Amino acid sequence: MDTLYTFFLLGGGLMTLSILASRLSSFFGLPLLLIFLGLGMLAGEEGILGIEFDDYSMAFVIGHLALAMILLDGGLRTRLKTFRVGFKPALLLATFGVLVTSAIVGAIAMLIFDLTLFQGLLVGAIVGSTDAAAVFSMLNGSGVNLNERVGATLEIESGTNDPMAIFLTLMLVEMLVGEIGGVTETVLFFVSQFGIGLAVGIGGGWISAKLLRWLDLAPGLYSMLALALGFSVFGLTSVLGGSGFLAIYLTGLMIGNQPGRHLSCILPVHDGLAWLSQIGLFLVLGLLVTPSQLWDVALPASIVALALIFVARPIAVFAVIKPFFKFRTRELLFIAWVGLRGAVPIVLAIFPLIGGVANASLYFNVAFAVVLMSLLIQGGSLAWVARWMKVEIPNGTTPNRRGSLGILPENDFEMFVYDVENQDLDDVPIRLLRFPSGALISALFRKRSMLHPKGNTRLKIGDMLCVIGREEDVVALNRLFNGDAKLKQERAFFGAFTLEGGALMQEVAEAYGLTLSSSTPGMTLGKFMALRVGGHPVVGDAVDWHGIQWVVSEMDGNMITRVGLRLY
Repeated sequence: MDTLYTFFLLGGGLMTLSILASRLSSFFGLPLLLIFLGLGMLAGEEGILGIEFDDYSMAFVIGHLALAMILLDGGLRTRLKTFRVGFKPALLLATFGVLVTSAIVGAIAMLIFDLTLFQGLLVGAIVGSTDAAAVFSMLNGSGVNLNERVGATLEIESGTNDPMAIFLTLMLVEMLVGEIGGVTETVLFFVSQFGIGLAVGIGGGWISAKLLRWLDLAPGLYSMLALALGFSVFGLTSVLGGSGFLAIYLTGLMIGNQPGRHLSCILPVHDGLAWLSQIGLFLVLGLLVTPSQLWDVALPASIVALALIFVARPIAVFAVIKPFFKFRTRELLFIAWVGLRGAVPIVLAIFPLIGGVANASLYFNVAFAVVLMSLLIQGGSLAWVARWMKVEIPNGTTPNRRGSLGILPENDFEMFVYDVENQDLDDVPIRLLRFPSGALISALFRKRSMLHPKGNTRLKIGDMLCVIGREEDVVALNRLFNGDAKLKQERAFFGAFTLEGGALMQEVAEAYGLTLSSSTPGMTLGKFMALRVGGHPVVGDAVDWHGIQWVVSEMDGNMITRVGLRLY
């Protein structure tokens, strides 16, 4: 009984310290996951608490549970519209990109550690894939607002590249222990990982989304049912021989893109579950490592990590994306830099330990060292590199809080809460605001007192407004409430003047004294920009033309709706 209470004490204490230590992330600029790993190491057998934990089988199970929850949450928050610009390049990175990265790192590891070819390739396979937990955490927590092309590619890649890494790792483990099957068996295993994972993930996710939307449950049960359905899809896919990780990510994607009142109940809970999974997983992995053994391979493992960061990952990104897609060089460099390694390589490094591979501890310690270096170097500099590579777009005003009213089963009304910070709105009567036609102010708070707004009520800086509207009203509301500082940032980025994407090029040329080719006058500005950008345009794309930078400032699906003019 004392052991049980001790477990609660240590578990609760470490979890509390991890959450409190998260404040160090913003203060010192350290990646959160690195802090969680460090706390686990400090509590381990050679740390302050001296907790002995070497149960790799339990760590393997915890790793699978945590990664499944993290991928489910990642899928819930990924919008299908981002697939228009990110799916194809992300799919190539998740397959051939992992293969190229693993091969290069494997060759380097073979030379540095004096390993055989297959042993070196096993090192490469273990650390070859980016980690969803690390990527989702760093992108969401860094405060960086990436352009859609880059952000979508990174999110989709990290959510779908586990099957290739698992396939390569298992295949090489079997080779090293002499249990590898024939070529046909190996090919079937590879196809089943992706094929079954894709089919069961989409099918199970579609059924799950429809079920959640159809059922009328207590609010707290929607999130639990979503988790249960996700785990069921994960388990079924794995039993059938597919990739459970790919399937549960796709399940989350299908649920998260099915509109309905259930989402407002699911998303906040799963955000907490994802944080719980990340903290618990990295604490356990920190407990599992022995720092003295890690120190023995620190120098050669650091060389492998640096080769991965500065050689293998960039080569893979440029090799699989540059020939086929119109990404800018700075975008590719940033995608290469955000090849973060996290929990997945450490969990994959447990395969050799369980499979009985000779000198299996080497793979675990090298993977752990690579993850530490990746989080420290890449994770710690993500925001700075994003600014340097100019892949950011300005953070505009968004609602402080928003929530569905639960009135309609789809396209429901929501409550949006905004602070009045825009000086242009100071002392302006409400009746003069250019509100979307379907939105209205339901309440106004001033100095903690609620007022009943009328048409002649004048706004004051510091007021808080509760606005009822729909999803399609958010863009116009954000523009209306944009604060002065954010307005200046947007104008510096997009330009002081904006034009409608539907404006005819002939009219634009006449207004600004520009020369057009014979095929251009009847074309709209939006179409002209799309052709100049090439591929799928996103907000932030810029074209230099006639001494002016024309910047895409608003999109509606694949259509450019507003273009900014930025003078040199």
